[in-house]
Amino acid sequence: MTKTISVLGPSGTFTEEACIRYAPSANIALCPTITSVGAAVSNSETELGIVPIENSLGGSVPETLDLLIDDPNLFIYDEFVIPISHTLMKKKDTVGTDIEIIFSHPQALAQCKLFLEKHFPTTQQVASLSTAAAVQDMHNSSVASAAIGTHRAAVIHQADIITENIQDNSSNATRFVVLARQDNKITGTDKTSFCVSFNEDTPGALHDVLGEFAKHDINLAKVESRPTKESLGKYIFLIDCEGHRNDKEISAAMNNIREKTSFLRIFGSYPRWDPHKENK
Repeated sequence: MTKTISVLGPSGTFTEEACIRYAPSANIALCPTITSVGAAVSNSETELGIVPIENSLGGSVPETLDLLIDDPNLFIYDEFVIPISHTLMKKKDTVGTDIEIIFSHPQALAQCKLFLEKHFPTTQQVASLSTAAAVQDMHNSSVASAAIGTHRAAVIHQADIITENIQDNSSNATRFVVLARQDNKITGTDKTSFCVSFNEDTPGALHDVLGEFAKHDINLAKVESRPTKESLGKYIFLIDCEGHRNDKEISAAMNNIREKTSFLRIFGSYPRWDPHKENK
């Protein structure tokens, strides 16, 4: 049965490209925001959703982290990584030297920061909901404008390409996660993602949590913090570890961690991305 997968639209986004690579035969449901992608999965409107979670240049994607933290119905089912190449484009008949505004998603603007500082140091940068929406914003702008997006978006929207591969590093890549209403089965090469927070900021609280992984010989893949939005100085800690949450050692560690924290949410266990294997 062909699955329906929700992705960030409109047509021409990197997320749509990622979906086509991950599941070429899937039906694609375009959503206006990352939050609406998650809502489509959470409300059973689509079987799966694909969202960016981390970029090698721009770091984590806040909207995706907030989505996982706030919605207990969503789980990470899978992950994969694709290379990202940014294209700078303009409206037809627009002279490059006249460009006053460059539209793009904040992550794309961050990934092209050095290029923009060098070639467009005084040009206004305006955030769009997606790289494809940026092309639409460019076309709707009343002033000479450009946009940063995919090569495919330039073709779809009949924009003139100024230059390609403008990202600040040729190894630019984005990790995408596949969202579902349940996580994945044990494969033997898994990753588990979760978050924790504490009612009080006491010395050694985070150390005690991380110590559980050393005690159970579990390798940590990532640790980062995000504001709880409750008050200044309060944080949620997001952690990735190797292994499946149903593995004996990880299950024991999670039980102990639950007693040491005020909040624990497991985002899911799923197969670790292997760069040597072809994406599904």
